[in-house]
Amino acid sequence: MSKIFTPTNQIRLTNVAIVRIKKTGKRFEIACYRNKVVSWRNQVEKDIDEVLQTHTVFTNVSKGQVAKKEDLIKAFGTDNQTEICKQILAKGELQISDKERQSQIEQMFKDIATNVADKCINPDLNHPYPVTIIEKAMKDVHYSIKPNQSTKQQTLQVIKLLKDFMPIQRAKMRLKVSLGNKAAKKLKDKLLKMEDVEIENEDRDESTITFLFLVDPGYFKEIDALVKAETKGSAFLEVISYKEMVAADEHF
Repeated sequence: MSKIFTPTNQIRLTNVAIVRIKKTGKRFEIACYRNKVVSWRNQVEKDIDEVLQTHTVFTNVSKGQVAKKEDLIKAFGTDNQTEICKQILAKGELQISDKERQSQIEQMFKDIATNVADKCINPDLNHPYPVTIIEKAMKDVHYSIKPNQSTKQQTLQVIKLLKDFMPIQRAKMRLKVSLGNKAAKKLKDKLLKMEDVEIENEDRDESTITFLFLVDPGYFKEIDALVKAETKGSAFLEVISYKEMVAADEHF
């Protein structure tokens, strides 16, 4: 790509990826480093300086035309360039060639399939699915990649979509909690009423009961809040393992 210059300070911009957004009838653009926009959106890259070539909002990056202060305030409610750049990064459209766009979509497709395979199992066999099976299933249900959404968001969408198509569920977490006898009975009753909670072991002594149980990761925050409420913060969940599955002859 040809080099781009800004006339105000002659910043030399090369290897540019432009992210564009339209607000209040005007176009706003920012100059980013290639391959960093997607990393930022996926929360892999957290340093804004590694993403932006310059903390400047343009109306046209190629021509070096800088946006006016009054236009920024009208469109974004602020003239803070860095904050506006973050808004454009989150919601703007990445300007790339058709070949680059197709390559990006193919890579996101593979990343999402890999994430699904890593997080899920076949509940009938308690085995993980190969990535190739997940990729085929995504094609069979005609899942369409959304370039402006993170792979994390789309992974959850795909899992939900595939549940109507094949036997699949999140691999369960193994959790442990110890609490007093009185609180333990109430907690156990509430746990058993929840979906996908399996109490594996119940160990008692004179004053406490320890539960070891499996649960869908999506319920972790709810159970954590439940434990704190029932024990007034005196007991805490302990994560024993993040994934519980059988792979070949090995147990994880």
